[in-house]
Amino acid sequence: MKILVNGGAGFIGSHTTVELFNAGHTPIIIDDFSNSQKWIIDRIEQITNKRPKVYEGNCTDINFMDDVFEKEKDLEGVIHFTAFKAVGESIEKPIPYYKNNINSLLVLIEVMQKYGVENIVFSSSATVYGDPDTNPLTEKSPRKQATNPYGNTKLIAEDILKDTVISRAKIKTIPLRYFNPIGAHESHLIGELPNGVPSNLVPYITQTAAGIRKELTIFGNDYDTPDGTCIRDFIHVVDLAKAHIATLEYLQNQTSPFFDVFNVGTGKGTSVMELINTFEKVNNTKVKYKIGPRRPGDVKACWADTKKVQNVMGWKAQKTISDAMKDAWEWQKTL
Repeated sequence: MKILVNGGAGFIGSHTTVELFNAGHTPIIIDDFSNSQKWIIDRIEQITNKRPKVYEGNCTDINFMDDVFEKEKDLEGVIHFTAFKAVGESIEKPIPYYKNNINSLLVLIEVMQKYGVENIVFSSSATVYGDPDTNPLTEKSPRKQATNPYGNTKLIAEDILKDTVISRAKIKTIPLRYFNPIGAHESHLIGELPNGVPSNLVPYITQTAAGIRKELTIFGNDYDTPDGTCIRDFIHVVDLAKAHIATLEYLQNQTSPFFDVFNVGTGKGTSVMELINTFEKVNNTKVKYKIGPRRPGDVKACWADTKKVQNVMGWKAQKTISDAMKDAWEWQKTL
């Protein structure tokens, strides 16, 4: 299949582009490189011996998107990663998050319908579950009011996709509610590449270990968890990338219109402290940290029930937390 990857030079997008090539598909990348680097395209070529076609532009620009679809008329699907994604920043700057994350999807759906492209895998998030009452989370767990604007954009986007399908539009879509992607490709040629101070935990850990950051702040150690720190479901980015390919291939066999949601995680909760301890153990490297106050918008614990994606698509996470922390550190050392 010829697949458009919106945000294909980003962290998850670049790994998904690699796995699309590995699975025999043809990825076409759209990226404005506002949160990625152009040399990532060279790295994708180094890994796969194939160079993806790239269109540089913004997915909220309908004229740009129309031009891409006009030139790539035989597209069979879209994977939509284009979103601002820092929880803390979304609380400080909500309007750019709503403007980018919602408008890019609206433009995409409009252009897909114009050109008869039906399949879309959407990058959703476990944040749609808000602060959950119980764990693990199934797809039937109630969605809750988001604890931050980033999470709210994912709720709204899911509703937009579902309403489009209810309208009997010719669209087949699956929002993947994934948890916390970490790690890097086993080649260590691509990985998470934050601009400025990292907003995600693992790159902050690796930058602290590398001496780029003075110390890591753990936001709260007084939660009602075994060690007092927050618990999350951390999934290796390569496993997550492969889930997108499985989802595309599943969608291809469905009848339009179609809508469903799937959790993508490991099915296991890992605390912040456990993650740091694992990093130190597998890499024989210390991380300087301090305990700080709780961070607004954080939930105590959430991890996935992954039975549905396993049973329906046959996908299951293969890599461990140790694999992810080893790969993340090896990637950091190349920077």
